Amino acid sequence: MLVDFNTLPEDSRIWVYQSDRKFTDDEIQEIESALAEFVSQWSAHGSGLEASFLTKYNRFIIIAVNQGIQATSGCSIDASVSFIQSLEKKYNVDLLDRMNVTFRLGEFIAYKPLIDFKKMVKEKAVSENTIVFNNLVNTVGEWQDFWEVPAKESWHSRFF
Repeated sequence: MLVDFNTLPEDSRIWVYQSDRKFTDDEIQEIESALAEFVSQWSAHGSGLEASFLTKYNRFIIIAVNQGIQATSGCSIDASVSFIQSLEKKYNVDLLDRMNVTFRLGEFIAYKPLIDFKKMVKEKAVSENTIVFNNLVNTVGEWQDFWEVPAKESWHSRFF
């Protein structure tokens, strides 16, 4: 069951997928339509999931589930991954590779392979105050407080 993202409790489970390129506005409209359809029908053990989604900065897809109502199952998580893989194929993007870093570079959002980000750290092109996107957050509350943070407050801090 699709609900407004802002109505989900802070302990709702969340998955953040980052694209290796910025989506166009038209692509975002198509993706949001597909997400609405998927989330509306998403279920675990035959029971609908109270879930929602957001797209941010034409680069991130965020899916959340209120597990206090109905917990996700292995099959429902597999269904969501399959859905994300279908988006990867349709839009020729990578959404599942977690070995990449997305961060703010001035007003722009940059995306780099982890090895390139480490080089940027060595070259002092980024600092521990660089705003990074911590896609390892697990709940809506963590996402609200710890998703867009200085590198020193994220798992990225190990590179400084």
